[in-house]
Amino acid sequence: MSTIHRMFTFNLILICFGTLLGCQTSTHINPSPHPNIVLVMADDQGWGDMGYTGHPVVKTPHFDAMSREALRFDRFYAAAPVCSPTRASVLTGRHPNRMGCFKWGNSILPQENTIAEVLGEAGYATGHFGKWHLGTTLKNSPVSPGANGFDTWLSAPNFYDNNATMSRNGVAEKMEGESSMIAVDAAIDFMREQVKQDKPFLSVVWFGSPHNPHIASEKERAPYADQQSPKKMDHFLGELAGMDTAFGKLRQELRDLGIHENTILWYCSDNGGLPKYGRTGGRGHKGQVWEGGLRVPAMIEWPAQIPRNPAPVNMPSNTVDIYPTLLDIVQPSTENQAPLDGISLMPLIKGNMSTRPQGMGFWDYNTKKGTPVRAEALMQELLALQAEGKEITDPVRLRMDAHTITTQYPENTFPGHSAWLAWPWKLHRIETEGNVSFELYNLKDDPMEQDNQIANETEQVKTMKQELNQWLVSVIRSTNGADY
Repeated sequence: MSTIHRMFTFNLILICFGTLLGCQTSTHINPSPHPNIVLVMADDQGWGDMGYTGHPVVKTPHFDAMSREALRFDRFYAAAPVCSPTRASVLTGRHPNRMGCFKWGNSILPQENTIAEVLGEAGYATGHFGKWHLGTTLKNSPVSPGANGFDTWLSAPNFYDNNATMSRNGVAEKMEGESSMIAVDAAIDFMREQVKQDKPFLSVVWFGSPHNPHIASEKERAPYADQQSPKKMDHFLGELAGMDTAFGKLRQELRDLGIHENTILWYCSDNGGLPKYGRTGGRGHKGQVWEGGLRVPAMIEWPAQIPRNPAPVNMPSNTVDIYPTLLDIVQPSTENQAPLDGISLMPLIKGNMSTRPQGMGFWDYNTKKGTPVRAEALMQELLALQAEGKEITDPVRLRMDAHTITTQYPENTFPGHSAWLAWPWKLHRIETEGNVSFELYNLKDDPMEQDNQIANETEQVKTMKQELNQWLVSVIRSTNGADY
């Protein structure tokens, strides 16, 4: 095990141990060791695409209400600036490059432990609803939701729109309704069934909005009919509003079922805002390692442990932290756990942590994008085939070789744009055709990353270069298969 692997594992153990000690003095409600868990994620919602972050037009009353009543993260990051990699990070607690999920359209590596698999073994019912984009939603594929720990799923292979054709456990089904509400209604049906059976559950709800081509329902678009510049801005805003309506219904259902006190409801987006449409949290936008491509809205509600109306959190946190936090809470048995990049946020939730104990790495690897997936066309094809009693059996389309690691990457070159965040400093490393350049920014004083301090902070740069290089080497070793 490399030095950086040992560092990550040791830090996680320390944090988990601190959390156990902290539990002895907690004044909050003593929750069940198996709280329900609902993970909700938007598709391309930037930091500023919320009413509570100051958007001048869109109305998001349900998100705004939760932002006041729950724990709001004001500096939360997606692990990657595009969707598939960040989704992989949520399920595994690891940077997506470790499993070769470099770009959108790449699959999750089946060898990975997912939160659905781990919690399923701990007695949880597990369901996935909405966008998948970590492989396929076809039967018998090693990279479907079902093959990665989800008992039940109503999923789209990529982003999806209103009246979508979805995959219900591998069977194509034509749905009716606004896209975000389709996912929420399916999740509510799942949750109701688990409550009847008195069984804890993990419900992963991944919206397909506000991903382009922006097709809002007429009801949600109508209040923004005068916002048509740029083209389809009214639909973009309508999709944000549609997510808010669906999220509000989901949050209310937890109360109607009488389970909200001991349910963890965690919301975030998969990457920063869209160019032209979205409002980002800094320089740049989706697809970039600048703040605008990574900083996203996020909040967590858990009344049994988090008091109402807590102060917002400014400590940098990340989608890779979701997995280790949930492990810390549930304490499941985990064997052969690969090194994690995330940390448990339970000490933060309990008020015992205000600074991140280790740096945070990002890396947009310079490689071609993944396999394009046109969700509706694929699901329509599947629907027609299954009507004839047939299935898609092509091993390439099923991604049957997803287990295979075929490429070995060198440990002395790291193409693309990487960064190391050690608050308040963020060091950028940009490698293009063997040429490497560095930039350093103080995010507290310079949130737009405009004033490069690389020449003024030599000791800071030296330390951060070492930490970033160690991390990059460890990631490449994982990508090459060292963890399996």
